[in-house]
Amino acid sequence: MAAQRRPQYTQENIDQQLQQIHLLDPSSSSENLEQLGPIIKQIHANRQQEAYLRNLQALIATKDSEIEQICTDNYQEFISSASTLFTVKSYTNNLRDKITTLDASVSQVGRGLVEKKRTLLQSKKTAAKLDEAIDTLQACLKVLDVVNRIGELIKEGKYWSALRSLEDIQRLPSNSLSQTPFYQHLLCSLPSLRTQIQNAVTASMKQWLLEIRNVSGLVGKLALEVMDYRTRKWRSRREKDPMLRLSRVGSAVEMVTQERSDTNVLDSEKLKVDFTPLYQCIHIYTTLDSIDDLRRSYQADRKAQSDLILPDPLPLASLVSLTQEICGFFIIESHVLETTGNFRSEREVEELWEALVARLSSAVNASLTNETDPDSFLRVKECLIGFVTTLESYSYATQSLHLLILTLFEKYAGLLEGQFSRRFDGIVLQDDHLPMQVTIPSERDSVLAVVWLDPSEQDALSKSGLPLSLPWSQGFFLCCQDIRNFIQKFYHFVDGVSQHHGNIDELLNKSLDKLLANHISDSISKCLSSTSTLSQVVQIVSNLEHFEVACSELERSLTSLRSTQRGGAIRLSSSSSFANTVTRALNRVTGLITSKLDDFFDLAEYDWTPQSREDTPSMYLYELINWLTTVVDSLVIKEIYKDEAYGGAVGYIAECLMNFIIGPDVPVMNENAISNVLVDTEFLEGELSRIGRGHLSSVFAELRSMASVILNDAVQDYLVPQVRQTTYSVIRPKRLQTLLEKLARYGSSRRDAQSRERGERRRKESDAVGRVFPGETR
Repeated sequence: MAAQRRPQYTQENIDQQLQQIHLLDPSSSSENLEQLGPIIKQIHANRQQEAYLRNLQALIATKDSEIEQICTDNYQEFISSASTLFTVKSYTNNLRDKITTLDASVSQVGRGLVEKKRTLLQSKKTAAKLDEAIDTLQACLKVLDVVNRIGELIKEGKYWSALRSLEDIQRLPSNSLSQTPFYQHLLCSLPSLRTQIQNAVTASMKQWLLEIRNVSGLVGKLALEVMDYRTRKWRSRREKDPMLRLSRVGSAVEMVTQERSDTNVLDSEKLKVDFTPLYQCIHIYTTLDSIDDLRRSYQADRKAQSDLILPDPLPLASLVSLTQEICGFFIIESHVLETTGNFRSEREVEELWEALVARLSSAVNASLTNETDPDSFLRVKECLIGFVTTLESYSYATQSLHLLILTLFEKYAGLLEGQFSRRFDGIVLQDDHLPMQVTIPSERDSVLAVVWLDPSEQDALSKSGLPLSLPWSQGFFLCCQDIRNFIQKFYHFVDGVSQHHGNIDELLNKSLDKLLANHISDSISKCLSSTSTLSQVVQIVSNLEHFEVACSELERSLTSLRSTQRGGAIRLSSSSSFANTVTRALNRVTGLITSKLDDFFDLAEYDWTPQSREDTPSMYLYELINWLTTVVDSLVIKEIYKDEAYGGAVGYIAECLMNFIIGPDVPVMNENAISNVLVDTEFLEGELSRIGRGHLSSVFAELRSMASVILNDAVQDYLVPQVRQTTYSVIRPKRLQTLLEKLARYGSSRRDAQSRERGERRRKESDAVGRVFPGETR
């Protein structure tokens, strides 16, 4: 700044100033010196003291000249003026002294003022700098307050506001603060503040991840409860409407027809899951252009959490809680996928899902490796099917889980088959083979509701009076009951499984056939050999007949049941097994009858060389026929089976009589004995005709024909091929030869010529028959 230019005084200016000074005011008795102050100050300020004094001296000299002139002109006046002048001079001297003193004083004061002025200016500069510093400090304080506020916002979890505050700092207008090192240092610290915000929001998200891991089980539990309610509601509606039986929960029909109240398990009265920390973290990372880092970190964290869900080995007791946690885990993932835009990709979620499902399948299979209780498999299936249905509603792929369930089903079916096979073996073994008795209507109705019967028989039994003796034993009822339980448990496992009905039907076919054939039919067949009571064997026959009917009725009912679920027809091959066992049972009936017939034949006392012929049958045959008709007619079996029993018994009688005449136990006999056997045969044929079984007499044809050949001496006719083929075709030559040999031995043992001659003739006839048919067996 340029120095201020001092003002210059001319002579005229100084004269004018001096003229204004009145040292003596005529009207005042005191000196008027106040006016000197400003003038002297101004002179001192302008540093013109010397000039002023010169001008003052010149003024004095001028005034002296004027005074002298005046004195000259007016001496007296001069004298007085001189006196006055002396006075003035003295005053002037005094004034000069005073001026000098004043000048010194003014100089001293001026120098003080200058110093004070300098000090004042310096103070003003200092004050200005202080003001500027204060303004800067206030600006710094504002910035520092913002920075401090950022820390508080971070602590309060207001990360977005903290980030906006950082942006506000960056957008501050240029001023004196922006040029300070403090501001530059502050700008350099902004990245660390961003990192601090990022770390804080990341920590918040990590804490949120921990919290949702803790509530995932509850989320899954609520979702499974909602699905269970939905399933039960749909099952109830499906049972009322046959048109809906083909549709399962989650199908298009169910979603369209059933009123749905979508329950958000993440925001309900029981649970509210706050996703704000995640959304805030995504927003912050997006703003910081670091969303890819967050995406990778989130995926890694969720994968680590998913890896920790399943323990190794998997305890089946905790499977329910584990599936709840898995279900909640992926419901949360589904919500995150839907609400976070591009933050999560479907592929990332699928990777977590597929990995966890694979581990779950392996863990379940491993846990069930040594399991032998079918109910354990059923509980696992019940747990998995609700889990699958729930996650299907969130659009997760569940094909591998359905395959797991079908794999478990195959093992379950095998164990179930083994369990029921042991039960069926026990039922058959413990059966008393006595007719089942019912005494009250409710008991009758409950039994008829369990067993499978021909509709006409069921209708007849339901109308029968009480007490009622049913045509089957307790074993048949228990087997039917367990078959129903087996089918119920079988289909209970596949309830809710929507795939591979054909495989299930085939497996059911095989299982039922094995149970019915191997563990009911075969077990009954084994029991036959140890059952010696005819009534029990007959009851077994009746049971087997009803099992055959049950197979047919079971095929129809199962086929009807499967047709409602798009399954195939059920075809049971075990009916043939029961038919074969019926045949064995009937043979057992015949065997027991024949064993009793042996007792009668043991009582037979035939004379094989009688001297005369009898006109009446043997007495034991009366008892035999009475016993046979009484026993067989009392059998509670079909008429055709009774006829088979009669046929077997009559055939055995015929065989026994044949053995009498051709067997090795009787070495010799005569024609009279043969005639007596023929009389017994005719008696038996008559009795058979009497009881309406005359068609069974054909079993005696060979015996009768052989007796006719012997008694009529028609052996030569028998040797004629044409006659043999037309008249004696039923006779086996070896038997005839054996009989002729016995007759020959009898004749040769006699002493009379006629008998010996007849015996020789029989020997020749025997040889002739043997030559015609050499080597033929009996």
